[in-house]
Amino acid sequence: MIEVEKKQFSDKVEHATGIVCTELSEYKGNMLSQGTSTYPWKQDQFTIEMLRPNTVASRFTAAQLSDKIRKAFVTSDLAKIHFEFAIASTNPFGEVTYIERQSANFGKFYEDSAKNYPVICPIESMSGSIGENISSPREILWVIVPNSSGVVLKELRWRIVIAGIFTLIIFAAFYLTVNTMLRQKKLSEIKNDFINNMTHEFKTPLATISLAVDAMKNEKVLSDKEKMNYFSSIIKEENQRMNRQVETILKAALLDKQEVSLMLKPMHVHEVIKDIADNFTLQLNDKQGKVEMDLEATNDLIEGDEVHFPNLINNLVDNSVKYSKDNVPPEIKISTAANGKNMTIRLEDNGIGMSKETVKRIFEKFYRAHTGNVHNVKGFGLGLSYVKTMVDAHGGHIKVDSTLGKGSVFTLELPLKKAYA
Repeated sequence: MIEVEKKQFSDKVEHATGIVCTELSEYKGNMLSQGTSTYPWKQDQFTIEMLRPNTVASRFTAAQLSDKIRKAFVTSDLAKIHFEFAIASTNPFGEVTYIERQSANFGKFYEDSAKNYPVICPIESMSGSIGENISSPREILWVIVPNSSGVVLKELRWRIVIAGIFTLIIFAAFYLTVNTMLRQKKLSEIKNDFINNMTHEFKTPLATISLAVDAMKNEKVLSDKEKMNYFSSIIKEENQRMNRQVETILKAALLDKQEVSLMLKPMHVHEVIKDIADNFTLQLNDKQGKVEMDLEATNDLIEGDEVHFPNLINNLVDNSVKYSKDNVPPEIKISTAANGKNMTIRLEDNGIGMSKETVKRIFEKFYRAHTGNVHNVKGFGLGLSYVKTMVDAHGGHIKVDSTLGKGSVFTLELPLKKAYA
């Protein structure tokens, strides 16, 4: 577009310069315009005039030449274009011998042909004119348009802006398309992971129930009341386990629709932490692990839901236990602190830790760090998503710092009960 505009612009400048050259050529050819005499006593004067060099520059002032060029520019649709000009004499080889007339700033621009656009047009006597065969100085009209590239770009500014806008729209559409494709791919991977995890979570209790039922059909078991009670308890436990898994999925659906309403009431955080730590005593003892509590907050009273708040703390501790290192006793440290308005809960473990990519996505629903097809850690990837949702619902904030192979630190900040803040 710029190249086309440059060509059109140069054609207009050349056309306008050609108009002026044609007009000046008429004056150059009309020798009688200098004045003749029909009186004998003035014959010598006439001869002198005839012998005097016939130049266009001698007939016009710089102002008159400027007016002629300006009129030609207006005719060629270049009314607002600035120009500089000169009329120069040349030798037979086309070299400039001297400049006869020039505009005020011509000397400033004529040397720089890279930025400025020059047009040189020879002024020759018209065919059939009186001065056609009379030897006269060779003259050229030299017109320069300063900063021609800038002039062209100025003419194109709106088209360039529109082209730029459309280019941005195209790039934005391309970005959105690629981003949507990547998100769809990611959702597909999450869906597949979720289905695999859900299948595993349901197959295990179903297989256990099936084995227990088959065992209860055995005649020896039927006659043994103690064994019947044992297998019945297994069936009940596995059934409750499946119910919990279903409730977890349904709860996630309710959270996604934002249909869960919290029943807030005054709650002491330290009591909740101690109760949950006690619940994990057996699991930690089995792994020779421990929970260290450093509950230093002077005020631990918050407005919390008696169901959801303990659940979110339970999920954090459960993660620390589940993602502990093999053959390394899990060590969990829970500490609290409080200022005038907020309470901070910090949970630190020495588990397997997380990569930077996992840390960025750890609170996404259904997201779990990829471990191939090995289901060494069970779950749907809903635990930390639930934690984040509940912390936000309680008006708090949560952040995680983790180093792969060294452990993770979860930091919760919750508002204290206003009456005690």
